Amino acid sequence: MIPRLDARRYLQPLREGGSLPAVVETGDGLHVVKFRGAGQGPRALLAELLVGLIARALDLPVPELALVDVPPELGREERDPEIRDLLDASRGLNVGMRYLDGAFNYQSGAAEDLIDAELASRIVWLDAYVTNPDRTARNPNLMIWQRRPWLIDHNAALYAHHAWGAVDAARTRTPFPLIRDHVLLGKAEHLERVDAEMATRLGPGRLAEIVDALPEELLMDPLARGDFGSVEEARARYARYLTERLEEPRAFVEEALRARAARLASPPRRLEIRR
Repeated sequence: MIPRLDARRYLQPLREGGSLPAVVETGDGLHVVKFRGAGQGPRALLAELLVGLIARALDLPVPELALVDVPPELGREERDPEIRDLLDASRGLNVGMRYLDGAFNYQSGAAEDLIDAELASRIVWLDAYVTNPDRTARNPNLMIWQRRPWLIDHNAALYAHHAWGAVDAARTRTPFPLIRDHVLLGKAEHLERVDAEMATRLGPGRLAEIVDALPEELLMDPLARGDFGSVEEARARYARYLTERLEEPRAFVEEALRARAARLASPPRRLEIRR
């Protein structure tokens, strides 16, 4: 499901992101690579892969994903010590996505017509399901490329996997209150209608395929494995969480509907001009 590529040349850091991703030349063109040696660690890369694969299963637009091997020689001539340290800590497997040359950040006032109510509803549903807090007006993580929106940067999602021991059945199925800040919530007028279709697409078999695509190197990384004794145990835990979260009634959908109603009922915020 995910191609594996070799990193050939470090080209440019993208300093907008806290994890210092970079544009890297691979054996299959340019990719934006996120590094396992960054502060968020390998769990952030697992979230990036899982959410990207789930989005793809739902026919949502995400750049092509790739596993990118960073060799020891990459970046040795880099002058910035921060980048050299990051690459040294990231030798081996990392995660990349196809570089969208010429893409620009989504802004509701400039590209709102490119996302209709149907697509907005599906994106809000996805982000509520995977507990993704990073799709806000301040930080939408939506790129516009070839007059289409593309979903990027899902490393903050699935925060349950940072503390599996505290995630029981009740916590698995909790709502996601931060959906109230979603940049597309006001446009998501078909949430109820798309709910059943989205959940049906992600049956246990499909979710098992997605989880099976997660590489053992990341799942068994000392900073990610936790108390898991084997890769099979780790994959089973992710699959169980994602499957149980889809059981009806889906509290994350109900919370999104409440949040949308509250937003529509509140008066629009006044713009302040600073001098």
